[in-house]
Formats: sequence, C-alpha cells, structure tokens
Amino acid sequence: MKVLRTPDDRFVDLPDFDFEPNYLEIDSGEGETLRVHYLDEGPTEAPAVLLMHGEPSWCFLYRHMIPVLVEAGHRVIAPDLIGFGRSDKPSEKSDYTYARHVEWMRLALFERLDLNGITLFGQDWGGLIGLRLVAAAPERFARVVIGNTGLPTGHGPASDAFLKWQEFSRTSPHFPIGAIINGGCTSDLSAEVIAAYDAPFPDDSYTAGARIFPSLVPTSPDDPASGDNSAAWEVLSTFDRPFLLAFSDSDPITRGGDAPFLAKVPGAAGQPHTTIVGGGHFLQEDRGPELAAVISDFIEATR
Repeated sequence: MKVLRTPDDRFVDLPDFDFEPNYLEIDSGEGETLRVHYLDEGPTEAPAVLLMHGEPSWCFLYRHMIPVLVEAGHRVIAPDLIGFGRSDKPSEKSDYTYARHVEWMRLALFERLDLNGITLFGQDWGGLIGLRLVAAAPERFARVVIGNTGLPTGHGPASDAFLKWQEFSRTSPHFPIGAIINGGCTSDLSAEVIAAYDAPFPDDSYTAGARIFPSLVPTSPDDPASGDNSAAWEVLSTFDRPFLLAFSDSDPITRGGDAPFLAKVPGAAGQPHTTIVGGGHFLQEDRGPELAAVISDFIEATR
C-alpha cells in the first residue's frame, strides 16, 4: 500500500478554520501505519459530540458548527476519514473498502481515543460509517443524530442518478471536489471555500478514496458490504437510546431516507425529529449553526 500525505502548507489560512490539528496513528491492516487527523475542541472531560463527514468533504465542513457546540459546553471530535482532509491517503482505489473504513475509524475512535458517552452526528458517508460503529459498540453511544444519510443493504434498485454518479466518480478525467460540494449546497460557496475543499487533494493521485467512495455503497444484495449492513440493522432495531432525524428539505439524493429509521429504530420513537429548511445535501454548509443548535438542544433534552 502506497500512502500519500497532503503537505501542511495546503491548509494554511483557510477561511473560518482556526482549529489546531490533532493526529493519531493506526494500523492499515496491511502492515503500514496510517495517520488520522481529527479536531478536538472544547472541554476534554465532557462526553464527545462526534461529527463525521462524508463524500467528498472533510472536517472543514463542520467549521460553523463546532463553535456553537463548544460554547454550549460540549467536547467536539471531528475526524477526517482516511483518504480525506489531513488524514493519510492510500493511493489506489483498491486500498479502500467499506469494511476497512469502518475498521479504521473503530481503531481511531474506540481503541486510540477510547470515546464513550458519544453523541454521533453523521451525514452522507459519515452516517454509513458512523452507524456501523454504533452497531459495533452501541454501549459507547449515548444518542445518535443523523441527517441526509442512510444504511443501504442493496435490496431494492439504485436510482439511475446514483449509478451515473458512481460511474462519473470512477472514470471522469477531472474530479472537481470543491465544485462537487458547491453543487450539493443550496448556498453559493465562495471561491475561497471551494478552494478549501480542494486543499487536501494537490492533484488527482490523492483522490483515490474520494473517487471510489460512491462505488462502495451497496447497490445489490451481492455487494460485499450488504451482509454487514444487514447485521448492523439488526442491532439498530434494538437500539433504544435517543435517536434523532435531522434531514434537510432540499436534498433529492436522500429524500425519504429517514423513513426506515423511524420505522425500525426504537430510540427514534417520540423524538422531536426536525427538517432543516433550506439545507441541501451538505446541510452543515448551508445551515450549520442551526443544525448545531438542534444537536445541542437534543443533548440537553435527553441527558
């Protein structure tokens, strides 16, 4: 496994991102060491609010939410998935699997940081991975909030739009990450913010993880991750700790994705589920402070 590391000077003077980097090391599973970057803000003695990003963003996505949560007294942990942000980036698409992403975050968050009493917020792949972590160790989580995500098993047809996105991500000669994120927002991102989303990827050799991520979403029962996600649903069907849905109203990709959780997760019953009005797929970018307040209020109401 060849591992790339984005130079630090790519992350200098990013807009509204004055956070100290933190790093830990984990085993790649093939003998190499991988460096994981994470933000750790707020009082270290407080239970963690774990903010997990998805495709193709990084923890920069949470820059407008972290101050709101810290001001409310919470510790905030926001990791960069392997292949994204300031975390290391294996160079080949074949280096990445759904199971490896889950294991890499399990090693970082459970074995290295030993987080407990966690409040998870996951969006996009942050939910696909985060919910697998909940299923792996439900006792570590005090509550869960998800938005614009899911836990697909491949049962039922994938949309033509999603299949086209998979194909584009694998084969397009140009993969404009900042522009892709801008296209998933209802707000019009500035050139400086778009450049910040591009910062982890100096050239296309760094984008293997970002390019292959859509293809790791199970789209048939034969997918390698289908069985693992079905097993995770079995655990979630018994998860009775508070579980809140905060999907946005302007994301055609995940519209209706809250329904399975309402139907199957006991902890979702009777909770003040909310719709983030005016948020696109990247609702953290469009309505970050509002979403952070929803999470903070939910923690306070379910202590």
